[in-house]
Amino acid sequence: MLKTFIEDIKTVFEKDPAAKNFLEVIICYPGLHALWFHRIAHYLYKNKFYTTARLISHFSRHFTGIEIHPGAKIGKKLFIDHGMGVVIGETTEIGDNCLIYQGTVLGGTSLKKEKRHPAVGNNVVIGAGAILLGPIKIGNNARVGAGSVVVHDVPDNASVIGVPGRVGLGFSQSEIDCLEHGRLPDPISDGFKLLLKEIDKLESRLKKIEEKCGIETETDKSLEEKKKEVEKEFE
Repeated sequence: MLKTFIEDIKTVFEKDPAAKNFLEVIICYPGLHALWFHRIAHYLYKNKFYTTARLISHFSRHFTGIEIHPGAKIGKKLFIDHGMGVVIGETTEIGDNCLIYQGTVLGGTSLKKEKRHPAVGNNVVIGAGAILLGPIKIGNNARVGAGSVVVHDVPDNASVIGVPGRVGLGFSQSEIDCLEHGRLPDPISDGFKLLLKEIDKLESRLKKIEEKCGIETETDKSLEEKKKEVEKEFE
């Protein structure tokens, strides 16, 4: 247990450049406190001391602002940054080396006593305010953008953003190591860019056909201006 606690402290230094010294990390990191309380509560929960486990979890929630059900399974080197408002449900599973920001919810969508919360893989980054609902699977090395609502599985090495969450392009391991989670692809923007590109191609072909047929058409200037505005917005 002591080895695990020391590993948790080292994880804070690895994942938060604001961490200055050992004492500061022990005293001033609610995400670390919540994780320690959970490890104790989870041990009791597995041994069927349900009420005691819930009491520890309940105290932790008031002390840290982070609610983790004692039944949740959490791997090694999890870091909850800031943490206020984080909720992790009973049947949640979180892999190793994950990073979770404030306001994240790993919630359920069923009232049945079954697997009803997300299963998060290894090396996953979940941005602030993201909501993951149901017994979905979040693949290894995935990223969930801030404010996203995810209700479907996310494959390995993918990023998901938006409401509802849409899977974008992948990213490199070096980007994961550098925590460049603010540089997520935008699948909606990519879709608009593709449409605008195809429209330009069609207009170019139509213009050539009209010239060959001797057809003259007036250009709608207001439409052209609006199109430029849209293109600028999605650059």
